[in-house]
Amino acid sequence: MQVIIFGASGLVGKEFTRHFSNKHEVLVLTHDDLDITDRQAVKRTIHNERPALIINCAVLGVDACELEPSRAWDVNVCGAENLAQAASDIDAELLHLSTNYVFDGKREADSFYTIEDFPAPINIYGRTKLAGERAVMSVCKRSFIVRTSWVFGVGKKTFLSTVHRSLNAERRIRAITDLWASSTYVRDLAERVDEILLYQHYSTYHVVNSGICSYYDFAVEAAKVLRISDTRITHLIEPVKVSDIQPVAQRPRYTPMRCTVSEEIGLAPMRDWRTAIVDYIRADYRSS
Repeated sequence: MQVIIFGASGLVGKEFTRHFSNKHEVLVLTHDDLDITDRQAVKRTIHNERPALIINCAVLGVDACELEPSRAWDVNVCGAENLAQAASDIDAELLHLSTNYVFDGKREADSFYTIEDFPAPINIYGRTKLAGERAVMSVCKRSFIVRTSWVFGVGKKTFLSTVHRSLNAERRIRAITDLWASSTYVRDLAERVDEILLYQHYSTYHVVNSGICSYYDFAVEAAKVLRISDTRITHLIEPVKVSDIQPVAQRPRYTPMRCTVSEEIGLAPMRDWRTAIVDYIRADYRSS
């Protein structure tokens, strides 16, 4: 089938392009190619191409949303709605990426957010992503909402994606101990999305690797994969609080997720985040 991927220059967009190009005809569009806030341009492109599936990876990031709230609304809400309307016009499916940040993070330890939990975002990113979800679902009946979190993989210079290389190079890092979520290997995300699409069960999915971790836990696990000694781990990884980092946008404290919809349609739980890290680090060094 023909697939259009919007926001294809990011980590998730690049992986989806790689994954879906193996089996489908894929049109890749970055922000430079097409601005999803331009309703007429979106409509013209989708009506001309008439894809069976539209994947929306376009997003304005967490801290950027705090700095540019108007732009956040334009991209994360109006842009998503533009895609949904055009998809509905031609009866295409739309897969829209969302986030754990739709939740406030006030859950108790060892529990997970499901779609039964009421969203209550605490920053502009989360508010606009939630509004974008609702816009998509109200306009396009053939839509999948995929919430994911803490995505890591080759091609993005985030803490989770680069911590193993920093440690292997003996560079000291600071790792936050008091934020917890479900981390997600981008290749596992793409593979699970592919499975979900086969069922044509239009709903909201939480697609993350199993388990819970902090940034500190993730860093320590990466060090163990690299066979760094406990003594060196203590030297290389400095535990810090999120208040020490002072990010622009407030982060929810505790947002691990579980996908009850995947369970209902018979999909097995995704593998543990620790196993995913092993494969990621091996793949990263093989590709370099």
